Amino acid sequence: MLKIKNAKGLLFFLFGFCGVVAFAQVKLNNKVAEFGFENPIENASVYIKSTAIGTVTNADGNFSLRVPKENVSDTLVVSSIGYSTFKIAIPEYNANEVIYLEQQVASLEEVMLESEPRPQTGNAIVLKALKELPKTMPDSSYIQKGFLRHKERNKKEFKWLIESALTVFDSGYTVSSKDYLKINVDQVRKSYDLRELDSLFSYYSYLKNNTNVNLKTKNLRRDTIETASLIKSIKWNDTRVNGLQNIFQGKLNVFRNVNDAKALFGEDILSNHHFELDTILVDSERKLYKIKISKGRDYVGLDTKGIYNEGYEAKGWLYIYYDNYAIKKLEYELIPASPAQKTRSKRLLNSTVNHKLVITYKEFQDKMYPSYIYYETPKLVNVGLKADKKVTDAELAKYNEERFYYTIQEILFSEVIVENEKIKEALNNKWDMDIFSPKPYDKAFWNNYNVLLESKEDEKLIQDLSKRASLFKE
Repeated sequence: MLKIKNAKGLLFFLFGFCGVVAFAQVKLNNKVAEFGFENPIENASVYIKSTAIGTVTNADGNFSLRVPKENVSDTLVVSSIGYSTFKIAIPEYNANEVIYLEQQVASLEEVMLESEPRPQTGNAIVLKALKELPKTMPDSSYIQKGFLRHKERNKKEFKWLIESALTVFDSGYTVSSKDYLKINVDQVRKSYDLRELDSLFSYYSYLKNNTNVNLKTKNLRRDTIETASLIKSIKWNDTRVNGLQNIFQGKLNVFRNVNDAKALFGEDILSNHHFELDTILVDSERKLYKIKISKGRDYVGLDTKGIYNEGYEAKGWLYIYYDNYAIKKLEYELIPASPAQKTRSKRLLNSTVNHKLVITYKEFQDKMYPSYIYYETPKLVNVGLKADKKVTDAELAKYNEERFYYTIQEILFSEVIVENEKIKEALNNKWDMDIFSPKPYDKAFWNNYNVLLESKEDEKLIQDLSKRASLFKE
């Protein structure tokens, strides 16, 4: 499928490639699409075989992968659930031809005819997978290197964009993440902030949760609040709502923290979730269950301090390998269901989905490590229209637009470190998980770091944002 078209091109390709192999890493770019339809395949896994080095395709099916010089002779693998797997030796790779994947589905009847007793229902399969987590999840200390893209936008434009390099240390599945999981923001590549400094909601929430002051939002006036106090409250609210501890140390780290009190998939999982076996698919030449997630008899809640985050029903999909019950991917949404949450979501957030979570895992040395995380939630930034006179329809529309932002956090993991000496050395460093504070910037560092490729829409919005906001790092 990927061919060099003539001898001259072959000589040029080999000469150029060998030069790259000898002196530096290789950067691979391409597009992944569905064979016969040309549709781009989003979130396809693109990685180097037998390593944790990889990336995922963006909304346009495009990817960019930096291959370290010690891996330039290895094999590139491109896979996506429900499709055939593409493999090629990196020296034979040609970026001039699109990578096509064909749809591939296993027969449900065929696999069910096996003689080995197996769970037959979606609920039973999920319970079996949770029981096998001590075998399939990492059981010893490791470090992951990752890339974070944090963006906040309204329906028209980006209001905030942060891109950071992360280091995550974890002692393994068997211990509490709150005590034995550390996160550090190593470098910041971009930091644009075009949010207006007028969020009385953040200030009110800060006072309510951190002081004895008892005020009502209608009694707050922006001209009586010091700017420094407002900035402090906004920073506090940013961390509370979108801090990395929520993703890694809280309920959103669904399987890593399954043993925590009130875990989303804890002991009462079948009281607020129902799982239905849909079909059998193929991923990287292995069968896996596709299981539908729907509401149970009880509501789902996130138990967030200071925020009413209860009264949801769940929906989504769960993908579990057929052979060892390892969890490959979770697609999970929380939808307002209780009367109180429906009223809150409609009045404050104008949203029917309050939380959307995607976690994809990659097998490395027989254990499943997170490879990609996507988390989306609306973030309230204003609770009342502050105007001393009658406002126009245009001003009212702008207020409704600015009342909340869509917040999206994406994390790509491109390296796993399991060597004890390297882990010990890293643990001696200072750890700081605050993505909102200034961090170092080193251009050479970013030239050799794997990042998520922006979609065409994101590129345009980032360009628009960069023209109107000051750049913290470039």
